[in-house]
Amino acid sequence: MTAKIEDLRERKEAAYNAGSPRSVERQHEKGKMLARERIDYFLDPGSFQELDLLARHRAHAAGLEERPYTDGVITGWGTVEGRKVFVFSQDFTVFGGALGEVFAEKIHKLMDLALKVGAPVVGLNDGAGARIQEGVVSLASYGGIFYRNVLSSGVVPQISVILGPCAGGAVYSPAMTDFIFMVRETSHMFITGPDVVKTVTGEDVTLEQLGGAMSHASKSGVATFVSTDEKACLDDVRYLLSFLPQNNLEDPPAVESSDDPNRLCPMLRDILPPSPNQPYDMKKVIREVCDDGEYFEYFPFWAKSITCGFSRLDGQVVGIVGNQPQEFAGVLDIESSEKAARFVRTCDAFNIPLITFVDVPGFLPGVNQEHDGIIRHGAKLLYAYCESTVPRIQMITRKAYGGAYVVMNSKSIGADLAYAWPTAELAVMGPQGAVEIVYRRELQQAADPVARRAELVNDYTEKYANPYNAAERGYIDDVIDPAETRIKLIAGLKMLQTKRAELPRRKHGNMPL
Repeated sequence: MTAKIEDLRERKEAAYNAGSPRSVERQHEKGKMLARERIDYFLDPGSFQELDLLARHRAHAAGLEERPYTDGVITGWGTVEGRKVFVFSQDFTVFGGALGEVFAEKIHKLMDLALKVGAPVVGLNDGAGARIQEGVVSLASYGGIFYRNVLSSGVVPQISVILGPCAGGAVYSPAMTDFIFMVRETSHMFITGPDVVKTVTGEDVTLEQLGGAMSHASKSGVATFVSTDEKACLDDVRYLLSFLPQNNLEDPPAVESSDDPNRLCPMLRDILPPSPNQPYDMKKVIREVCDDGEYFEYFPFWAKSITCGFSRLDGQVVGIVGNQPQEFAGVLDIESSEKAARFVRTCDAFNIPLITFVDVPGFLPGVNQEHDGIIRHGAKLLYAYCESTVPRIQMITRKAYGGAYVVMNSKSIGADLAYAWPTAELAVMGPQGAVEIVYRRELQQAADPVARRAELVNDYTEKYANPYNAAERGYIDDVIDPAETRIKLIAGLKMLQTKRAELPRRKHGNMPL
C-alpha cells in the first residue's frame, strides 16, 4: 500500500504542476495568475474540491505525444462566502489552454453537476481556442458546452471571466452566459483576429481595438463588467454572486440592513433642475434611495442613456432600471433597449424584483435608428417587461412620454405598483411637439405665432404635463413626495413578497430577436 500511495502522490504532484517551468514563467511575466492561483484567490480558503485531476487526453493519432494531467483545465467546486459554486479554470501553461475532447468532457461533467444540484457556474477563460490537432473532435466538444449553456440558462447563474485570449468558437460559450467580466489590457475576445481581419477586409486594427475589454464594454455590448486587474475582477465576481440566488427556485440572499427602512430622502426634493430640458444624474437618485448607497452597475460603459444594476432595499436584493437624463436626455434607442431587456430578463429568471425609475422623452428619432430596427429592438424591452412575473414597481420622476412611457414598466404592461413624483409629466408627447401638431393651423394664422405658441405650450403643460390625470384614472397608484421614495418602495416590496403569477402554458414565446 505504501508504494501505491507514493505513486498516487507523485501523479498528483505532476498534475498540480502540469505546465512547464518556462510556460509558468511566461504567464507570470505577462502579469497573469496561474489557473490554480485564480481558483485559490476566488474561492473561500480551503473550500476547493477538484474533479478529474488525473484526466489526460487520448488523442494519440493526432501527434500529441505529451499527455499532461488535467489536460489544460482545472474543474471542481468550492464556496464563495459559504455558498456553493462550480468553477473551471483554463490553464494557459498546458497546450496554451486549447480545448480538446477530454478538456471539454471535464467542463461537460462540471456543468451537468451544477445543473443537478442547482449552483452557479463560473468559467475562468484563458485559452487559445480549439485544439487544432484534435480537429473536428474539438469542434464537436465545443458544441457540448454550448448545448449545456442553453440548458442551464435561466436555471443556474452562469458567469464568464475572460482573463486572457478567447477567440473563434470559444467566444460563443461566454456569449450565452449571464455575465461576462473582462480585464483591461489582458483580456481579448474576437471571432477572427487582427491578422485575418486585415487579410479579408484590409482593415488595420490592433488586438486591443478589435477585442479588448473597453471595446467590448463600450462598443459591442459584450463585456458586462471591466476591471483593472485580475484580482479586482475576481473580487467583482464574488460581489456579483452576493446579489444572485443559487438557482431559479431560490430567492436571492437577503442581508440584515443597517439602513433605516423608514429613512426619508429629502435630497430628492431638490435634485431636479428648474427646467425639464436640463439633465440630472439618475444614479444619484438610485444611490440616495438604496441601502447605504450601494449600486453595482450593469454595463456601465455601454448604452449609457439607461442605467441598470443590482442593489438592496431593506436588505432585499433588487434590480434597478432607470433612464439617465445625463446621456441623450435618457431616450430609448437600439442599444439601451437591448441592454435593459437583457437585464430585465436576467432579474426575472432569478427572482429579483424590479424597480424602474422613469424619465424618458421617447424613442430616439433618426433614419439610422429606424433602418437599424429600433421598432424591433424597442419591442425587446417591451416584451421583457410584459413577460416578467417578479414584483415590479414603477417610479416616474419627470418625463413619461409616448410609447416609451408604456415600455418602461407601466401599469398597462403589468407593473404591480406605479408611483409618480409631483414633477412627473405623463403625456403622448412633450408640450412643444404637441402644440405644433394640435394647433398647427391656428399658429399659421396667428398674428404673433411666437407669443401664441408660448401661450399654448403653457396651457398644455398646465393641463396635461402632470401626474394627476393618470392618477385620476388609476394608471399610477399614488403621487408621492420624492422624499418618501425609499419608504414607498420598501413597503411595496414587502407587500409583493407573496406575489404569484404564471404565464400561459407554451413551449416558449417568440421574442422579437
